[in-house]
Amino acid sequence: MAAAKGFLPSSGSNLFEGPIPCLIKWVSSLDLSHNNFSGPIALGRPMLSLQHLFLSQNQISGVIPPNIGQSLPNWLFLSLSSNQITGTIPDSIGYLTSIEVIDFSRNNLTGRIPSILNNCSTLFVLNLGNNNLFGMIPKSLGQLQSLQSLHLNYNKLLGELPSSFQNLTSLEVLDRSYNKLSGQVPACIGAALVNLLILNLRSNAFYGGISSQLSNLSSLHVLDLAQNNLMGEIPVTLDELKGMAQEYNMNIYPLYVNGSSWRYDERLVVNAKGQNLEYTRTLSLVVGIDLSNNNLSGELPQNITKLLGLVILNLSKNHITGQIPESISRLKELQSLDLSSNKFSGIIPSSMASLTFLSYLNLSNNNFSGEIPFTGQMTTFTDSAFMGNPDLCGAPLTTKCQDEDPTKRKSVVVNKQNSGSYVDQWFYLSIGLGFAVEILVPYLVLAMRKSWCEAYFHLVDVIVKWLFRRGETYAKKRPKRR
Repeated sequence: MAAAKGFLPSSGSNLFEGPIPCLIKWVSSLDLSHNNFSGPIALGRPMLSLQHLFLSQNQISGVIPPNIGQSLPNWLFLSLSSNQITGTIPDSIGYLTSIEVIDFSRNNLTGRIPSILNNCSTLFVLNLGNNNLFGMIPKSLGQLQSLQSLHLNYNKLLGELPSSFQNLTSLEVLDRSYNKLSGQVPACIGAALVNLLILNLRSNAFYGGISSQLSNLSSLHVLDLAQNNLMGEIPVTLDELKGMAQEYNMNIYPLYVNGSSWRYDERLVVNAKGQNLEYTRTLSLVVGIDLSNNNLSGELPQNITKLLGLVILNLSKNHITGQIPESISRLKELQSLDLSSNKFSGIIPSSMASLTFLSYLNLSNNNFSGEIPFTGQMTTFTDSAFMGNPDLCGAPLTTKCQDEDPTKRKSVVVNKQNSGSYVDQWFYLSIGLGFAVEILVPYLVLAMRKSWCEAYFHLVDVIVKWLFRRGETYAKKRPKRR
C-alpha cells in the first residue's frame, strides 16, 4: 500500500543498520527508532515539511548538528534518546519555536543547559536526563509556561532550584533526581505547582525541613525526597495528598502530542521492593512516598494511613520513633513497606497480616518487641525482614517467645498482689492452733487417765510448797531497812 503524502511508513523496531538514510523532503513524520543505525546526524538544506523525527534507541554517534534549529524550523517532536551522542546542546535549539517535545535523554551530552531554550514557548516535554550536563539550571526555563514534563535527572547540575519555576503552573512531572542540587526544598512547589503528579528530588544535597505546603499537591502520585539531608518531623498534613487517597487511579499517561497519534511515554525510576524499578506504561499505577536516607525524626503521623492508594512507602534510614499504627491495615494497596534502620518500638500490629498485596517488608534494625504476628500475609516474609530487633521473638526468627498468655500473666500479678495477705492469715492461724493444742492436749490426757491426773496435781502441790518455803527462807535472811 502506498504511503499517504507527508508520512513515511514506520521503520521502527527493526534491525536496520548503517548510516541514517537521507531525509526525504516531503516527509513530515519519520520513525527510525529501535534499529541499529549508526554514525552522525547529517542535515543539509532546511526541511520545512519534517515535523516528527524519531531516532531513539539506535547507535547514533557524533554531535547534535549545530544548525539543527535553522534546518528544521517546523519540528514538533524530536527524539534522539538512548544513543551515543556527544558534545553540547547547540544554541540553535532556540530556533525551534514550534517544538513540543525534546527528548535528548540517555546520551553522553556535556556542557550547560542553553538558556535560549526559553524561546521554545510551546514546549511541553523537555527530557535531558541521563547525560553529563553540569552547571546551574537556567532561570529562563521558568518561562516555559506550557511545560508539563521536565526531566533533568542523572546529571551533574548544581545550585538551588530557581524561584522562577513557580511560574510552571502546568507542570505535571518534575524529575531532578541524582544531581548535586542544594538548598531547601522550595515551599513554592507546593504553593504554585498544584498540577504536579510526580515530584522526584532524590539523591541531591537538599537540607532543612519538609514544608507542609507540599500537602497542597492534591494530584501528587509520587513524592520522592530520598537520599538528601532533610531533617525535622514528617508533616502531619501529608494526608491531604488526595491523589494518593484514591484506591484506584486513572491512566494519566502517556502524553499525546498536539492531539495526534504520536505520543510521548513517561518513564520513571522508582525505588521499590528493595531495588530500582523503571516504570513506563504502568507508571500511573505507582503511588508512593519515599523519604528514606535522611535525618528525619519524630513519630510516624497516624494520618498517613488515610492515603488508601499508597503502593510504596519507604521511610528507612532515618531516626523515626514511636509505633506502627494499628490502622496501617487500611492501606490495602500497599505492596512495598520499608521502615528499616529507624527507632520504631512497640509491637508489630497484628492487623498487618491482612495486607494481602504486601510483597516486600523490611522492619529490620529497630526496637520492636514482642511476638511477631506470623499469620496471613506475614507468613510470606523471611527472618531478614525482622533482624536487628533484639526484643522480637517467634517465627520466622529462631528466638523463641516465653509464655505470653494474657490470662496467665493476670493470675501471676494477682498472686503477687495477694501473697502478703496469705502470709498474714497463715501466721495468725498457726498461733491460734498452737495455743489450742497447748491447752487442750494436757486437759484431754489428764481427763482420760485419773491416776495421771492425781499424780500431775500432786506434783504441782509439791512444787508450789517448795517455792513457798524458799520464799520464806529468803525473806528471813534479807536484812531489814532502817
